[in-house]
Amino acid sequence: MHVQDSHWSSALTTGGALGASAGGARGDGSRTAPLRVDAQRNLEHVLRAAREVFGELGYGAPMEDVARRARVGVGTVYRRFPSKDVLVRRIAEEETSRLTEQARAALGQEDEPWSALSRFLRTSVASGAGRLLPPQVLRVGVAEERGLPDHARLPQQRTQAAGDLRLVPEAPPVDDGGASELLDVVGQLVERARTAGELRPDVSVSDVLLVIATAAPSLPDAAQQAAASARLLDILLEGLRSRPA
Repeated sequence: MHVQDSHWSSALTTGGALGASAGGARGDGSRTAPLRVDAQRNLEHVLRAAREVFGELGYGAPMEDVARRARVGVGTVYRRFPSKDVLVRRIAEEETSRLTEQARAALGQEDEPWSALSRFLRTSVASGAGRLLPPQVLRVGVAEERGLPDHARLPQQRTQAAGDLRLVPEAPPVDDGGASELLDVVGQLVERARTAGELRPDVSVSDVLLVIATAAPSLPDAAQQAAASARLLDILLEGLRSRPA
């Protein structure tokens, strides 16, 4: 499992740069012309390669690895993404958006609260989403969080202080890459299952997202990875369910 925090703190401040650099007309009013066919193809190769490399090695993987996987020069990667932070944010935002849509689908298409929550988890784990979750949604529960309502729990971010790596609460940035929306929709799934008495009362949104991250190991063999993910998720789902007193 990769708890993706490397190269992230500075990425949270590059939201404005992302729109101007990561796509043909993405947030840049001065650029409206579509990309040339070859440039669009290169962009798609880079994004696909970045998802694979970051999914396997974490967000700390170098841009050279992304370029090598995409079979383009590293200069091509930097022409589309002027810094690694911009590429990291692009991938994380896309993954967060995909998870949000999966959560909405489960919420809207499953009447039973537990079925909705378990469907979301199974779909998300099968897609490998946990390997690309941005750290601001991996809000690791700590003692002082327990007893607080979900909306009052602060995201956690790894920071280096006085030589120690520690988890500290951090308020979400103004532009959070869609994390707030994801947390809100998953929160609805959690609350429904909890109210129905099917989810342990101490389980938080953070715990559910950590299940997605934990149950998405990166293994070299695809069949082995799918089997391991399914088996691990079955065990974790059993841990989430409430038990009769």
